[in-house]
Amino acid sequence: MVDELGVAVIGFGWMGRVHTQAYARLPHHYPQLPLRPRLVTVAEEVPGRAEEAAERFGFATATRDWRDVAADPRVRAVSITAPNFLHREIGVAMAEAGKHIWIEKPVGLTAEDARAVADAVAKAGVQGAVGFNYRNAPAVEAARDLIASGGIGTVTHVRIRLFSDYAAHPDGALTWRYERARGGSGVLGDLASHGADLARFLLGDITSLAADTAVFVPERARPAGATAGHALASGGEPGPVENEDYVNCLLRFASGARGVLEACRVSVGEQNNYGFEVHGTKGAVFWDFRRMNELAVSRGSTYQDQPVSTVYVGPGAGEFVAFQPGAGNAMGYDDLKVIEAYRFVRSVAEGVPYGATPADAVRSAAVLEAMLRSAQERAWVSVGAG
Repeated sequence: MVDELGVAVIGFGWMGRVHTQAYARLPHHYPQLPLRPRLVTVAEEVPGRAEEAAERFGFATATRDWRDVAADPRVRAVSITAPNFLHREIGVAMAEAGKHIWIEKPVGLTAEDARAVADAVAKAGVQGAVGFNYRNAPAVEAARDLIASGGIGTVTHVRIRLFSDYAAHPDGALTWRYERARGGSGVLGDLASHGADLARFLLGDITSLAADTAVFVPERARPAGATAGHALASGGEPGPVENEDYVNCLLRFASGARGVLEACRVSVGEQNNYGFEVHGTKGAVFWDFRRMNELAVSRGSTYQDQPVSTVYVGPGAGEFVAFQPGAGNAMGYDDLKVIEAYRFVRSVAEGVPYGATPADAVRSAAVLEAMLRSAQERAWVSVGAG
């Protein structure tokens, strides 16, 4: 017997659509789930956007006020894909209303925001999931298993990169993403938050770091109206970019390993160049998001001139088997969000958290705040517990 889970989506830009499509795909990839999502309502303040989403994707109702969702008894679970500055208010309100929440990173503007959401989830006894989607790649989970098993020896150092060009155009609109009050810490919250989560997921806690940040496009044009994605706005009134385009960071882990994390949103010539290289005393493992289903692995006992092999992950890695029958069949980005949706709904069904949680968001946010503090103080700083 399959029960229905009434779901709502708050904020219907690109990520709201991705969440909606992930819910719709769950019965196809995970027919064993005892709960089947039903699209109850969509909330979006931009006029007409919620109604359009309801008609296109099949939500029963639409609203411009997210508060209507908290009061809706049909809704048991909520996706929060609104801008960053709304995450804390919406996340806390939904948890206090008894709704399970799937919220996008970075879960607010600060570690305090993330902690407030995590505390509200814990106090209400609801389930919480966070959109750290790259950890859901089967190849990333296989790399983590390889590292944990000692397959590359003791980890010595890691490099994590997140380079993109989505903000490289100088005519890119000055949206909320570039404001401290609404976007928070720029590329730190947008991309480095993923890097901090991947670092912890693969190697454990970060204890201290030293960081540097920069703004390379200091001024942008204000948009004339509502925007979606990374729209251009040439000719508009110029305004300052208040948060970081770039960050680089040296990391020290509790294990004794060292690391480098680098992220940039204005990297001309780079399109989603995300990945990591983890080196150990007996080998190494490499992952590139653009070749999401592959790992480059070196292991053995020769040390010098040791070869590197390409491994195509298959049904034994992570959730791969829910999507493809054999190694070498590609998965894509949206599949990672289906995995995330599955783990969220499974958490609701079983009352046990699966996947990334608000507690992980708190730890990631603590790393980001340490980066900002280090860049300001020009010094090594300790990473707090968040």
